[in-house]
This record gives sequence, C-alpha cells and structure tokens, in this order.
Amino acid sequence: MATIEAHGHQAACRAILFDKDGTLLNFMSLWGSWAAAITGLMERKLAELGSPGTLNKTVLLGLHTDEENRVIGYDKTGPVAIGSEEEIVALLASTLYAAGLPWNEAVTMVRELNATAMAELKRKGQAVPLAGLRDFLQSCRDAGLKLAVVTSDSTSETLEHLEWMGIRDAFSSVVGRDRVLRGKPGPDMALLACRELDVSPGEVVVIGDSNADMQMGKRAGVVMTIGIAEGYGEDEQAASYLRDADVIIAGYGELTIHHEEVRSG
Repeated sequence: MATIEAHGHQAACRAILFDKDGTLLNFMSLWGSWAAAITGLMERKLAELGSPGTLNKTVLLGLHTDEENRVIGYDKTGPVAIGSEEEIVALLASTLYAAGLPWNEAVTMVRELNATAMAELKRKGQAVPLAGLRDFLQSCRDAGLKLAVVTSDSTSETLEHLEWMGIRDAFSSVVGRDRVLRGKPGPDMALLACRELDVSPGEVVVIGDSNADMQMGKRAGVVMTIGIAEGYGEDEQAASYLRDADVIIAGYGELTIHHEEVRSG
C-alpha cells in the first residue's frame, strides 16, 4: 500500500488508473496532425459534393482554429477530447449525409478517410509524454503500485501509442473502449482494470484530464479522482471542466507518492 498526495489531499491506494490522451501524452502532439488531416479530407469531399462553405471544426468536433481555419487546439469537453472513434465517425458522416450522401455511404466514406488520416499518424509515430510522467511512473513502480490505462481510444491503438513513448511495460492492464459495453463516464473500464489488477475500486486512484474520467472513477467507487490540467492548475477554467475531481493538478510534479512500510503483527 502507498499514499498519493496532492495539494494536501491524500489517499492510500494499491493502484492507479490513467486516462491516455491529455493524461499520459500531449494531446496535440498526437491528435493535432490527425485532426488537420481528417478535416482536410472531409473538406475536399464536401467540395466534391458541391456543399458550400467549410467544415465547422469548432461546432462539430470541438477543435480550436486560427483565422485561417487551421487546427491549433481543442475543447477538453468536446467530442475529439472524450468521444469514441464511433462517435467521431458518426459526427463527420452527418455532414456528408447533409450534403446528399446516403447514410450508409457517408459512414463508409468517413471510415475510409479516417483510415487515410490514421495511416499518416502511424507513419509519423509521434507521441510526446507529459512533463514529469516518466519520473512519476518510476515513483509508482518504486512504491509497488499497480498501473493501468483506461481510455476511449481502441486497445490496439493505445498499446501502439504506449510503445511509441517507451512506457508500455509500466502498465499491467490496458482497457480501451472496445473491451467494455459502456464507455466513459460509465464505470465499466475502471471496473475491468481493477479486476485485471486484482484490486478493489476502493484501493484505486484515477488520474485523467476530463470530467468523464472523474465521473467514471466516482461511479466505480475509487478512493480518489485527480484531474490533470496541464497549463491550468486549480484555476476557474480547470475547475469548470473537472468539476468532479477530488483535486486538480497542473502537472505530475505536484504529485507525491509515499511508500508505506508493511508492519508485521
């Protein structure tokens, strides 16, 4: 057993469950190029269909754009941040359907365009871990904590991204959206990870960058939920989109792991 501490909040735990995008890795370093690629492909397809105007990336997907409609950021409460692949495909397909394609053809087309964008992502193989993550993972290992990843991404892609960052071996369980019936904010992923780690939810801490992560943890009955808001910390904006977090941190440097020695009776 170990104790995790942040800003005066403490919890004894045996395991930690991490979200992936925005929690383990920098979101834009990985998904920024994908977002630019898929929206560019969609805009060309809409133009072929004679649809006027450009794709509203902000309203549709929760992407932030500059004055030239280039992707520069994302809404942490939006579809790209916390939606599943199936949900993103449906949102994009709705624009092709509105432009005149039958729904089945629209879905098939989006899946083909997404495969092209994902192939470019894999070619680059770029995933940047958050500052301080490697040191924090080492502290967890030193304290004997069990670690898992619970993510709305697919399990296979998650394993690939962990390999790119060189941290795959740190995690004993990896649970993607494809492994459970209900995704976040439901408790299914957290509960499955607990079973695979052989711990009870009351011995577990969840770390994530969205309120869906916090809600997943609460519904599973974990002992503490920690919201990570890189660049924001405990300010008003972070508090608004991580409202169910027990504590909010700006980075892993604000977390401390205390190893508790086992006492014999």
